[in-house]
Amino acid sequence: MEIQSIKHRFGIIGNSVLLERAIDIARQVAPTDISVLITGESGVGKEVFPQIIHQLSIRKHGTYIAVNCGAIPEGTIDSELFGHEKGSFTGAHEARKGYFEVADGGTIFLDEVAELPLSTQVRLLRVLETGEFIKVGSSKVIKTNVRVVAATNVNIPEAISQGKFRQDLYYRLNSVPIYIPPLRERKDDIHLLFRKFAADFAEKYRMPSIVLKEDAVRMLSGYRWPGNIRQLKNITEQISIIEQNREINSATLQHYLPESQYSELPVLVKGQQAANDISERDLLYKVLFDMRRDINDLKKLVGDIISNDGMTSEVYSNHAGVINRLHEDQFDSNADGNKGRPTHIEIRNDQGSHLHEPIIESEEIDEVLSLEQREKEAIIRALRKYGNKRRSAAQELGISERTLYRKIKEYGLE
Repeated sequence: MEIQSIKHRFGIIGNSVLLERAIDIARQVAPTDISVLITGESGVGKEVFPQIIHQLSIRKHGTYIAVNCGAIPEGTIDSELFGHEKGSFTGAHEARKGYFEVADGGTIFLDEVAELPLSTQVRLLRVLETGEFIKVGSSKVIKTNVRVVAATNVNIPEAISQGKFRQDLYYRLNSVPIYIPPLRERKDDIHLLFRKFAADFAEKYRMPSIVLKEDAVRMLSGYRWPGNIRQLKNITEQISIIEQNREINSATLQHYLPESQYSELPVLVKGQQAANDISERDLLYKVLFDMRRDINDLKKLVGDIISNDGMTSEVYSNHAGVINRLHEDQFDSNADGNKGRPTHIEIRNDQGSHLHEPIIESEEIDEVLSLEQREKEAIIRALRKYGNKRRSAAQELGISERTLYRKIKEYGLE
């Protein structure tokens, strides 16, 4: 079956190369009995791929069982998977078949397999290697013929190093790995998914479908989507129900996106301290970009002055070069401070007289070059703009409220 046919049959939306690669591997491995391990972040749609493998295999007429290993209590997981005999533990009033017995001749999907207790991992390894298991409270060996497909959002090599997952089980499950990419690695698919979800909810709630304007589409694609497809679907439903205006712009969309995931800058994901550092770095980048914009505005202002006062093109060229050097010096600063930087700019007309007083004094350059001062000013402007409403100010600055509170205290702005 072709990839496009598989996507249509199983409701998969997207044209990402990584996504189509995952579908292609699932298609090729389906006719075999090899164990498959599906990896990917939470919410990327891992549960669809075991169904593809099962439906395209010779076991498609057999039983398909999906088990969420993380949702079953540790004390009952063995009984759920392998069954138990009557009286084997308190509450075992009668014998019960486990999933591996029920699914004989079919396929079992073990979602969140890394959540299995170590003792259960030993039992699972035996089933994979010999096709045999023993019910809880029994000594009789039972044979089963089950295809196992597992999935996890955990870094299993790291779990192995921490003693939480058996290395031999990992190698046995990982005969064929399938990686499902997160939404941030398939940006061109994000708007396609949004439109599909919007159409579905419009039909479900009997209302016109919401449509994104261009600025909202850009914001949608630039967002990191930590919850992936599940988060995108949830937000689409919220907007479909709440917003009366069916044309959504970026300002409206921003209200539904958690503030900490706007940046496309490199990020760390481990530890609270790292998260705080990321927020500060994002704020510094914003200050730098504001400084760059100020310099560009200054260049435009000088150009307008020259145009209005009839300055010769040669003089304009010379002074534009000065401003460009100031621009470069500002963003390539080193430990020498103001060494080599111009302390002022004088503009003269063709007769040699001053048009204006010096535009940039040395004290002003020092102020511009101070990131902390610019950061403080940016915070003050944002607080004034929103009447000291810190949540709105933090959104304006692109940082978390916690970071804003700490910066306010640090700069004595309380």
